[in-house]
Amino acid sequence: MTDQTSQMLAIGLYFALMLAIGFYAYRQTSDLDDYMLGGRRLRPGVAALSAGASDMSGWLLLGVPGAIYATGLVEAWIVIGLVIGAWLNWRFVAPRLRTYTEIANNSITVPSFFENRLRDHSHILRISAGVIILVFFTFYVSSGMVAGGVFFETSFGSSYVTGMLLVAGITLCYTLFGGFLGASLTDVAQALLMFAALVAIPVVAIIATGGPGDVVSLVHAADAAHNAAQPGDEIHRTSLFFGGSFLAIVSAAAWGLGYFGQPHIIVRFMAMRSAADAKAGRRIGISWMVLTAGGAITTGLAGLAYFSSRGETLDNPETVFLRLAQVLFHPFIAGIVLAAVLAAIMSTISSQLIVCSSALVEDIYRAFGKEASPTKLVTYGRLGVLTVAVVAILLALDPDGSILDLVGFAWAGFGGAFGPLILLSLFWRRLTSAGAIAGMITGAVVVGVWGQNDALAGVMYEIVPAFLACAVVAIVVSLATARDDAEIQREFDDMVEAVHDVPAPSENPVRQAP
Repeated sequence: MTDQTSQMLAIGLYFALMLAIGFYAYRQTSDLDDYMLGGRRLRPGVAALSAGASDMSGWLLLGVPGAIYATGLVEAWIVIGLVIGAWLNWRFVAPRLRTYTEIANNSITVPSFFENRLRDHSHILRISAGVIILVFFTFYVSSGMVAGGVFFETSFGSSYVTGMLLVAGITLCYTLFGGFLGASLTDVAQALLMFAALVAIPVVAIIATGGPGDVVSLVHAADAAHNAAQPGDEIHRTSLFFGGSFLAIVSAAAWGLGYFGQPHIIVRFMAMRSAADAKAGRRIGISWMVLTAGGAITTGLAGLAYFSSRGETLDNPETVFLRLAQVLFHPFIAGIVLAAVLAAIMSTISSQLIVCSSALVEDIYRAFGKEASPTKLVTYGRLGVLTVAVVAILLALDPDGSILDLVGFAWAGFGGAFGPLILLSLFWRRLTSAGAIAGMITGAVVVGVWGQNDALAGVMYEIVPAFLACAVVAIVVSLATARDDAEIQREFDDMVEAVHDVPAPSENPVRQAP
């Protein structure tokens, strides 16, 4: 059996496992609440690992190690910002959002929560938010499919289109039939696979290099050789600060602001059994995130030490994770590690497909007063997944680099347009629908203008000005349009009381997750 055959066998087994989980979830899905939100019965571990896997795409296994390999720990500020943002999200947003979305007319999407929370009878807020989600995530999904095609092209020499269609087809199958539960359960398997790979590779690489001390010494030697050859472009890869200005570091860490507004992440909070599960979810999710992010950072430094000790230099730093897997492990084990890269890509695609489907069915179709039986609504949800996937596949047939660049742009778009509204909805009772609409539009416009201006984007990541502008406009307009609404105030009080007096998970009457 050739090395490539062994690796393909491992990936084939991974695909089979994903399809089996999707079929299991299909048997558990009966209505739209099940299909879009898993019946609000996710255990904290499932919610936490699912949120982590759907968040951490292929950049965690390829981009982060590559950046550390090329530049050093100064590139870790994005990771640090993301970990802090994720912790704040779990600590402050998760329990309130889980409680409030149920109190506010059992809202199962972020746009429907905005509408129900703020009593926007015009449906403008809900439909506008749904359209923003649909547009951004269609390109976001397409970028993941492009990554899948490039992965197969570079790893196995297959055609780009064949690899892209294979990744798209497998992901579509288990998401189309399994819905939110299928995406969440496959995310758990994918999160565990990513965790195993990001622990095993740096540990084995460090041992193969001679130990932690030798890794540090070899990194310093590589830095010295680089600095001697290029005195005007010095690097110190073991420093968190060298090479990064104050604004650059703040800009990188500001990625963490995006968490508050990412629909495919915060929907996991809404799907938990109760607000009480947020505490356990936070501990599990942040532990997973710290260990995997630490593994990715260590992989970059250990990879530099390993290859420099053998006189090798990687032409593409982002292949350091893949190259270490191929030289340090048996081909079948290397195939499992390669499957971890696919897991990172596919987990994000599946979560975004479900959010796009919910935007089509729950936030646009039903916002126009259209109703149907639970069975038909699930069918419409599946048609929504299929529609978005087909459009994304058509976009991905031409792997335009601008699509991949849109990932960071979309993260800023959701963070800047939705993040402040989520926080204000949960912590400020005076937010109005007019304020939310004005803030959302302002945040989206600032992201668009700032992100497309190279001079501005070079100074600060667009999420920072967009987040601040959205918050300020939402507050000012809300104060100008404030009105007394006893029902809104009662619901807000009910939410606060429920969050401060949450029952233990075992006391929750909601049916248990499988």
